[in-house]
Parts: sequence; C-alpha cells; structure tokens
Amino acid sequence: MDQAAEDDAERQRNRARLYAPPGGRSRTPGGRRVRPPGMGFDRTQAQALAAQLAAEDARLTGRGTG
Repeated sequence: MDQAAEDDAERQRNRARLYAPPGGRSRTPGGRRVRPPGMGFDRTQAQALAAQLAAEDARLTGRGTG
C-alpha cells in the first residue's frame, strides 16, 4: 500500500483510511458502542455457560470420570 502511494500525503491518507473506525451505526451520538440485539449475557447465563464449558472440558480430558 505504501509502495503504490505517490507521495507522503497519499501515504497518510491511505493510513487514515485503513485505521479509521468502521462506518455505519455502530456508535450512539454520545460515542458509546451499540451492541447488536441478543449479544449480551446476564450473570446467570454467563455462569451457566461457564459450567457447561467446565463440564465439557472435564469430559474431554477425562477429569470428571470416576
């Protein structure tokens, strides 16, 4: 990308475009991120998922048998 640029100003524009935050409606007017619906866990759901992962890990490594 830098090699194709004609001068330093074009390199800076290319980098600014590359590292710019994604467009769209990902932030509120106050600057806070907006999470897509259904992407959050409450504490109970997170604990249930952690328990499932621990059980599956124990099953796969043979640590929960016997």
